[in-house]
Amino acid sequence: MNTQDPHGSQFQLLGQRRFAPFFWTQFLGAGNDNLFKFAFTVMVTYQLSVSWLQPQQAGLVIGALFILPFVLFSATSGQLADKLDKTRLIQFVKSFEIAVMLLAGWGFLSANVPVLLGCVFLMGLHSTLFGPVKFAYLPQVLNERELTGGNGMVEMGTFVSILLGNVVGGLLIAIPVEGARYAAVACVGVAILGRLVAQAIPRLPATDPGLKINWNPVSETWRNLKLAHGQLAVFRSLLGISWMWFFGAVFLANFPAFAKEVLHGDEQVASLLLVVFSIGIGTGSLMCEVLSKRHVEIGLVPLGAIGMSVFAIDLFFASRGLPATPQMGLHAFLATSAHWRVLADLCLLAGFAGLYSVPMYALIQIRSQPTHRARIIAANNILNALFMIASSVLAGALLGAGLTIPQLFLVVGIANAVVAGYIFLIVPEYLLRFVALIMSRIMYRFRVQGDEHIPLSGPALLVCNHVSFVDAILIMAASPRPIVFLMDHRIFRTPVLGWLFKLGKAIPIAPQKEDPAVYEAAFERARAVLADGELLGIFPEGGITRDGELQPFKGGVMKILEGHADVPVVPLALQNLWGSYFSRVEDGTAMVRPFRRGLKSRVALLAGAPMHNGEVSPETLRERVQGLLRQKV
Repeated sequence: MNTQDPHGSQFQLLGQRRFAPFFWTQFLGAGNDNLFKFAFTVMVTYQLSVSWLQPQQAGLVIGALFILPFVLFSATSGQLADKLDKTRLIQFVKSFEIAVMLLAGWGFLSANVPVLLGCVFLMGLHSTLFGPVKFAYLPQVLNERELTGGNGMVEMGTFVSILLGNVVGGLLIAIPVEGARYAAVACVGVAILGRLVAQAIPRLPATDPGLKINWNPVSETWRNLKLAHGQLAVFRSLLGISWMWFFGAVFLANFPAFAKEVLHGDEQVASLLLVVFSIGIGTGSLMCEVLSKRHVEIGLVPLGAIGMSVFAIDLFFASRGLPATPQMGLHAFLATSAHWRVLADLCLLAGFAGLYSVPMYALIQIRSQPTHRARIIAANNILNALFMIASSVLAGALLGAGLTIPQLFLVVGIANAVVAGYIFLIVPEYLLRFVALIMSRIMYRFRVQGDEHIPLSGPALLVCNHVSFVDAILIMAASPRPIVFLMDHRIFRTPVLGWLFKLGKAIPIAPQKEDPAVYEAAFERARAVLADGELLGIFPEGGITRDGELQPFKGGVMKILEGHADVPVVPLALQNLWGSYFSRVEDGTAMVRPFRRGLKSRVALLAGAPMHNGEVSPETLRERVQGLLRQKV
């Protein structure tokens, strides 16, 4: 069920039943949410006169009512998604959507604002119920190589459907006389279509059918956050995603005012900003699979954060000096060259936000325990809602204090750099993977073969030849999981690289004769890594080769495996690194001539089939690695 051509594209998923009906169900649901909300917003802003709901308040009230169920009911929805058959739950949610849209249709036809406000709340409840099951569904039907691409497709589809929903809702409600009728029919029709598509989603068993539902949202939310906090990488990814929603909400909420007051454009210009932003985030989401080479590559997260800050800050410089002009339409706006820089900044800012968010979602999905994955995602939805509310309050306060909208964008861009830097220092895995990404994509043309032998869960010992100072970084680039390396203590004195290895919690080891205490402590820590179910990487030659040849393997590998005889040992081989800047090719020294082989030289990592108890020895391991070195990639 989870197999796919390893060289295929993420778009192939749209031809498979395990993904396509789910994708289109999500696409139609997100589109209908926004079709209804935007049509209603336009209706109360331009067509109705309601004394208790002023036009300038309508958008804020509708947005708050839609977000409120995420705060109140996300904890319960996460439990339901873990306890029940996910397909049945999706189909129930889509049936509920039809009922809500029928009520909303009557509200449109009768211009009943209280009913329509109630429907906004109910559609927020619809999305609250769908959110956890949406992200918990994907890791049940997609394997690790497909997860980034699948999340990218869903993220892209969501923003495209939001854009289409807003456009269609605005166009339909604006039709003279019959606008409300057309909007009502469209909302009901899309809901029915979504329910029909959901019928084709394959059945999935519940992940925790014995779960007892806790109906108290406060205590359950706290319990979910504690579950997530048990895996710090997951919990901090939840915070990272919530920050992205905080960041994005500042821009989305201020597009109309930015278009009118700063760019001096009309409603069409405001719509163009939304279109450009949606295209950017959709493109960035789709690019994740290409850049990650079909793995969950969290090294893209720092790259995304850098781009978000750079283009948010440049947006301030691009928009602050625009001259005051009469309000212009779309054609006049696009005819001004300075406006193209603004559009480019928005598109690139959103694109990098896609690079930032998709790997974080994939990491949460793959690292969370399947039995409570949906509850952790529900906790994420609550955090997202709270961060978005905080974003609105803080942005309003800053604007009220006298900041212009471009200055607000500048403040948020700088804050993003500070927050991202803090996250990457307390979760060094992101930074290490970013360095590995740069090393394997820019400095080298890095190919990996046999990486399916590196297990996705459980302990394993990775054994590799030692050719250069960056061997560990390249091995990290090939692994979907973090690796703890056992490394010669002298390498920690190397500038920059030594700091990175310390940040990655590599274990220093000294020769037994030189420092017996460090020697024994290193093996004790190495065995603890395996006992914790993690990956341990070692270089059994005991040092970096000085002649490019594979040296004899020392017996430390057997000492590590004492008490862990059932742990698989995966042989690895790095090819073509000898002669590179980081190898000891210059009379036994390294890092002397920076461009001695130029950039983008070909290197490769080959992984062999795991070896198990009874077949592992230093000699047999060396033979396996030597055999991998002889293979052509």
